[in-house]
Formats: sequence, structure tokens, C-alpha cells
Amino acid sequence: MTANIESGKRRRPSPFNYTIEAKSPAMLTLRAWWPPILWSIVLLLIVVIVMGLGNATLHKTLTDALIKLMVVVGLFVFIGNSGILSFGHIGFMMIGAYAAAWQTCCPKTKKLFIPGLPDYLLTHQFPFMVSVIVSGLLAAFIALIAGSVLMRLSGIAASIGTFAFLMVMYAFYLRWDPWTRGASTMTGLPVHTDSWVMLGFCVVVMFGAFVYARSRYGLSAKASRDDEVASKAAGVNVVGQRLLSFVVSAFIVGMAGALFGHFLGILTVDSFGLPYTFITLSMLVVGGMQSLSGAVLGAIVISTLFEALRQLEIGFNIGGSLVALPGGGREVGIGILMLVILIFRRNGLTANQEVYWPFRGDAMAKTAMSRRS
Repeated sequence: MTANIESGKRRRPSPFNYTIEAKSPAMLTLRAWWPPILWSIVLLLIVVIVMGLGNATLHKTLTDALIKLMVVVGLFVFIGNSGILSFGHIGFMMIGAYAAAWQTCCPKTKKLFIPGLPDYLLTHQFPFMVSVIVSGLLAAFIALIAGSVLMRLSGIAASIGTFAFLMVMYAFYLRWDPWTRGASTMTGLPVHTDSWVMLGFCVVVMFGAFVYARSRYGLSAKASRDDEVASKAAGVNVVGQRLLSFVVSAFIVGMAGALFGHFLGILTVDSFGLPYTFITLSMLVVGGMQSLSGAVLGAIVISTLFEALRQLEIGFNIGGSLVALPGGGREVGIGILMLVILIFRRNGLTANQEVYWPFRGDAMAKTAMSRRS
């Protein structure tokens, strides 16, 4: 173990982003992929424990939490790499959810509730996996169109633009009765999504987000995030890189929307409004916006706290008396946690760093150094 020395003083190693030497190619490879491997193991253990308890309500809660986690990872792909805070990604989730309904509802249900669909969609029913992928692609296509305009903006202007996008999509789907039933509830979606399905999707998405963040495209987006002027001077296509991260992020969130629809079996436009936007953004902020570990840890922490506060709102008996939190306790609890995080740890629980424990050393940096030498 090598000591970090700065200004003649020995520095205590951080619990995140350790610096060690890998002694074999296998160790180096494991070190490089450790964050998504670690969180995949953590999620697997959580799913196994919850499934072992045999509580149906807890199982549904876990599935819903994993859907939110997938959305948060999608947000990390864009917000964490571009530095632009997006309020509009739940619009892509809505696009994916309704696209899945158009594909997988039985023809009789579609003719009854959404007769405005084209004849091909109206008379055909597609497999679950196909619908999830196609729904993500549709969300990515809409992101490509909207992002070609929005990504020319920067800072708060871009964030407001994404919020406007959410409002436009919300109003459009709310009034698109022949395709979405408008303000009414759409029923008849086959239920396929459970904790095991979501575990598989979350693992794939985490590895994909990790690869993107360390690819030349992700690094270019990070360069524009850290210094837009310098990155342009270095030849980075800032608009193009932001647009790419926006499209990739929308694809992930669109798939999460399709899985959300196949989890509930019903859809309503009101499910994809500001409350869902704020809860997923709070997960990313609490964990740390600029790392995959922050996105996953934030989702786990907020989901656990949210469920604990929900149970407290239901209440429990003490000496024959029901003791419970007043209504709205969950929102108050989440707000207090965010305030504490922003005051005492502005960069989130992970300080925007990947969790490389129990190994030390940045394998990517070591690889780059070996290539230079």
C-alpha cells in the first residue's frame, strides 16, 4: 500500500476511490468493473432477502423501488455526465409506458379503450421483451428530436427547457384520448414485471451506464460539464455529446416506463407528474449526481426511508393506542434528509465518487499510465 503524501503530510485514504496497486490482470479487471459488480451483488442480496420473507406487499414495494432505481441510473447518464439538471425525464418514462400498452394489451382491450391506434397496433399483440426495447427506442427517438433543440442551451435555461418538455408531454398525453384514454385509467396491461425481472434489467443498465461514463463519449460529456469553453477549445462537440447522453438516458428511462406499466397493469397520466420527478431527482442528489455508486446508493437510501416512513404513517399499537405519523410525513422526511445532505455533504453520500472498496487504486488510471510508459 502506497501512502498519499501532500505537502509533507500523510493523508488518510477515503472510503471511496481507493488508490492501490493491482498485482494481476484479473485483479485489474475486477478493480475496473468493481462498482457495477458491487451494486449488482447488493441488489441481489436485497432481492433474495425480501423474496425469502414471503411478504407480497414488501415484494411489490421492492419492485417499485427497483423501477425507480433504473430511472435514477438513467438520470445519472445525462445529469451526471453533462451537468445539466433535467426535470423532464419522467416524460420519457410516460412515453415508454404508453408505448408498451399499445403493443402488449390484447386487441379486444385496445379496440375498446384506445380505438385510435393504427390498424397494425390495434390488431396485434407483441411479446413483453420486444415491447420494452421498442418503448425505450421510441423514447430515445423523441429525445433525439427534442434534444436537438434543448441541448443547445446551457445551465438553468436547459433545465427550464426540460421542465417545459415534461409539461408539453403531460398535457399532450392527457388530451390524446384515442391513444391514451386521456384523464381516464388505461387497463389491461399484462403483468410481467417482478423483482427478479427488475434485478436483471437493473444489472444490465448499471453496467451499460458505467461503460458509457468511462467511454470517450462519456468523458467528452464530462469535459463539457467541467469547463464548456475549454472543452470546445479542445475540439469537443458539446452539443453533440450532450445530445448523445440525453438520448441514451431517455432510452433507459423509457424502458423503465414500459416495465412500470407491466408492473401495475394499469396506467394513468397523473402517475408521471412532478411528484415522481422530484422523488427520483432527490435519490440522485442524496447519493451523488456524478457517480453510478451515488445513483444506486441514493435510490436505496431514499426507497428504504420512504418505506419506513410509510409504515410509520400507517402506525403501530402501543398499549392499545394507535401511534402514527401525520399525513405527509414521507415528504417531510425526504425533505429533511435532502437538507441535511446539502448542508453537510453537498456532493452527496458518495461525494460524487465511485465506491472502489475493498480494493485500492484506480485501475483506469493505472492502465492509462502503463500505456503511456
